[in-house]
Amino acid sequence: MVQTRRFAVPRPLGTPLWAAAIALASAAPAAAEPLRAVYSVRGGGLQLMTVEALFDLDQPARYSIQAQWRTTGMARLFGGAQFSGGTEGRFAGTDARPTRYAVEGTWRGDRRQTVLEYPNGVPVLRIRLPVENDERQPVPEAQQRGTIDQFSAMAQLSRMVSTTGRCDGQASVYEGLRLVQMQVRTGGRDRIFPWSTSWSGEATRCSFVGRQVAGFKPDDDDRVREPQESTAWMASPRPGAPVIPVRVELPSRLFGSLTIYLMEVGNQPANAVSSNAGNAAGASATGAPPAAARAP
Repeated sequence: MVQTRRFAVPRPLGTPLWAAAIALASAAPAAAEPLRAVYSVRGGGLQLMTVEALFDLDQPARYSIQAQWRTTGMARLFGGAQFSGGTEGRFAGTDARPTRYAVEGTWRGDRRQTVLEYPNGVPVLRIRLPVENDERQPVPEAQQRGTIDQFSAMAQLSRMVSTTGRCDGQASVYEGLRLVQMQVRTGGRDRIFPWSTSWSGEATRCSFVGRQVAGFKPDDDDRVREPQESTAWMASPRPGAPVIPVRVELPSRLFGSLTIYLMEVGNQPANAVSSNAGNAAGASATGAPPAAARAP
């Protein structure tokens, strides 16, 4: 059950004196290390998947997200999966421009692999395994132009929230098989309550609507074409860290809905680094309205 209350958003803390001293003393400051984050995907009261990600989002002009994920527990009965991969690219303002996307792994014992490269900003499918894929209709080349991969969409959202405090925009997401039109809007600011050792604190709520528009299989029913709504809460999980998803809720045909919890940050439990001081991105001063407190 969700309990609601209004709250005042704390002002961002200034740069610590010791950090400023180090920056002044360094002729060429070292780049920030990628942020490690571990997530638990749960549905129907069960853990279904674990995800470990490395977010490199603090560079002014480039980004990288790498991840590995695998099904756990009861989810294996519906088809075991283990994958790794990610994306790298550059930023143009708050827009993400991928240069390479690659994912590989196994699904129900079968090897899967996708490699996309983006010469002149146009996705080119270099590798796709298996070659034949369920007689799926190809996405027309004209519709592929200007698309980005799913990890780049997350990098773009992170840059948008960290620089504007809002998450209003749209993206066309293509990963070699399907084309999904995504729209996202700012829902406000929530206080996220902990579950187990998950992260808790204040976060910007981003509400998504995704609709597949190309890349259908012959036996797809009408539900595949229906808009799918989901929500991501974005925040810096600790002082100085980039803005990343700290909790996500999305629909699932098998389990009704899934919740993704941020469980580890760096090498620490997420609840050990939760701090209001680290969650100032997107405060109401930037225009995001205050919102309800959110229970697990």
